[in-house]
Amino acid sequence: MNPTKRSYRATFILDNRGKEDSIDQIIDGVKQEITAVHGEVTGVENLGRRDFVRVTDRKLTAGTFVQVAFSAPASGPSALRERLRLNGSVYRTFVQSA
Repeated sequence: MNPTKRSYRATFILDNRGKEDSIDQIIDGVKQEITAVHGEVTGVENLGRRDFVRVTDRKLTAGTFVQVAFSAPASGPSALRERLRLNGSVYRTFVQSA
């Protein structure tokens, strides 16, 4: 039984403070997490470092924004959020249907 896949676009805010990993290594880790939830990455766009409009942490006033287009089953976005919840390199995750 092959579940139908839907298209999604996710925006991630990455945080590499105090870590030796580069942004590209963190993006590769996020892509591995997407494939772990039976997703298929179709595109990655690094939007660069941007200042936050509303700062929630005084020590983190800006972050690197990355958009990833992928296809996954309907349960993919919630499973992806749950897997990335404990990942310290991903500050925020926004997933929307494409």
